[in-house]
Amino acid sequence: MSATHTITVTEEHAGLRLDKFLSEVLQEVSRARCTKLVDEGCVEPAKSASYKVKLGEVFTVTVPEVKALALTPEAIALDIVYEDEHLLIINKPPGMTVHPAPGAYTGTLVHALLAHCGDSLSGIGGVARPGIVHRIDKDTSGLLAVAKNDAAHQALSTQLKDRTLKRTYLCYAWGSLSPRDGEIDAPMGRNPRFRKQMAVVSNGKHALTYYTTLDTYIPKSSIQPIVSKIECQLDTGRTHQIRVHLAHKKCALIGDKVYGTAAGTKFNRMRSSHTVIPQETLLSLTEFPRQALHARELALIHPFSGEEMQFFAPIPADLEALEWTLTSLTNRA
Repeated sequence: MSATHTITVTEEHAGLRLDKFLSEVLQEVSRARCTKLVDEGCVEPAKSASYKVKLGEVFTVTVPEVKALALTPEAIALDIVYEDEHLLIINKPPGMTVHPAPGAYTGTLVHALLAHCGDSLSGIGGVARPGIVHRIDKDTSGLLAVAKNDAAHQALSTQLKDRTLKRTYLCYAWGSLSPRDGEIDAPMGRNPRFRKQMAVVSNGKHALTYYTTLDTYIPKSSIQPIVSKIECQLDTGRTHQIRVHLAHKKCALIGDKVYGTAAGTKFNRMRSSHTVIPQETLLSLTEFPRQALHARELALIHPFSGEEMQFFAPIPADLEALEWTLTSLTNRA
């Protein structure tokens, strides 16, 4: 059912834009949603969203019933790191798609969240759906934040935009970076040759990644690292940013079938030409089934309490096995 609110402008709110006033009083409704309610004629007396409210004015706001999302909830087990009435922090396994898309119309994180949350979703933009604040790729594991209501989604999206929501990733990449620690500041956009891929392009959008080399794996009887263990922190959040930036630096992720082909081919040749590394070890590295990327840490400010929160996701089993292989290779296990 729709809900009707009658609210009076107090001295605290006098002079604010109507949409801002409504969002501050109706705390579960985002400002963007309030603007839409004004535009749709759900606020009486009728005004524009930019109208400056006056002390003592009374407005009647009708918030329509939240519409159901046209997806069937699926009872899929979730690794829930944190949950309250406003948000969820999920540790997503590799292989799970976040949103329904061609080729993945079922079994997605959204389907699982609809089943898990049930009636606790109060609606994002008027639709009962989980608000995915930021995405991670199907084959990337780790943490992502999900909003349960409009206001939480708006607040977390703002944090993402102003960079107060921090995301730190762990990855394993071919070769090594020079310098070992630093930043990759390279604009990104669509690959002009392969439109389904991203690339570093001169006319792209600003993209900045900070990185720290945590370890390098140098085989016995060799002086060159075959693989590096790297921590990356996103300043911006372009599609495939870490994958593209590391490939641009000739240090592509292990297992990256899109951006790491050249690196994988280079080291794949070592099966027949390099005797330092056991053939079975090379096989396990060059045929690792996904990009070796894990969203390990997430830091944010709770959208209602204002509490600074930090979450960690342990390294998944497949990456743990990969690291064991690498440490064994360098005789440091």
